[in-house]
Amino acid sequence: MFKLNQSLKSLVLAATLGLTAQANAVTTGQVAPDFTLKNMQGENQKLSEQRGNIILINFWASWCGPCRKEMPVLQKLQDKYQDLGVAVWGINVEQENQAGKDFLADLDLSFAIFFDETNSLSETYDVKAMPTTVMVDRDGVVRYVFLGYQDGYEKKYAAAIKKLIRE
Repeated sequence: MFKLNQSLKSLVLAATLGLTAQANAVTTGQVAPDFTLKNMQGENQKLSEQRGNIILINFWASWCGPCRKEMPVLQKLQDKYQDLGVAVWGINVEQENQAGKDFLADLDLSFAIFFDETNSLSETYDVKAMPTTVMVDRDGVVRYVFLGYQDGYEKKYAAAIKKLIRE
């Protein structure tokens, strides 16, 4: 018989009970969990079909002030880097999406917007802060995770994008 350390016991218990364990949280260096969502134009988009591109996945909510400030920044990044294989995917985390649609009505955005009405994707990506931005490289690997948004983060985003483009 062998002894299990406490964290392994917790994982075994969580798996046995069918709970989502913290070990499943998205971390840098791992392949991004795949998903398919319908965008606002009604087209299904699948993350794994984007290999070869850099994808910025931004989880946001209509009630989030920093999200409102960040959206134009994300649009500028999309405009600047899309010809180099960079795309922004905005994923609303609210179960009722009308508030998200109202939020978007005031913004001039052309990047893909999705609604995670069941919060299953938010749970898979272990979203704990609004907004959360996950950068996925051309091989589908999570390379950066940014929690929250403050003025100046666009410089961090641009530096990360440039690094990924050069690889």
